Amino acid sequence: MASQQSMNSGSSSMSKSRSRSGSMPQLVCYHNDIAPTRVVKHDGPTRGKQFYGCSHWPRTCGFFKWADESDEIAELELENSLLQEKVKELKQTNLKKRNQLEEILLENSVTREAMYTATADKKLYVFLLMSW
Repeated sequence: MASQQSMNSGSSSMSKSRSRSGSMPQLVCYHNDIAPTRVVKHDGPTRGKQFYGCSHWPRTCGFFKWADESDEIAELELENSLLQEKVKELKQTNLKKRNQLEEILLENSVTREAMYTATADKKLYVFLLMSW
């Protein structure tokens, strides 16, 4: 049973959390149904420990999560979503900065072209003046 629990707990990282009701978060199994909390009833060191399991027991999707790990997971999922929002903001800022840089480079090339033209015109005027 211990090997099955460790195998199942490793495979449950794809679970999703739903809004909290009360003190325990609601988790969703791989069927996209709310996973009910259950209590270990078998004799052993985990007897009485709460866990989340698939709501379609015994025809389960393999979802398993210890209840005391769920708060930590919910915090990590929240942190992950905040970081994803920050990445989106940074990508938008990056795009704006790239557009600004392209505008500056275009202005720079236009200014250089004008400088080269003005320099060539001055050289032509000096040459014409000297040739008279």
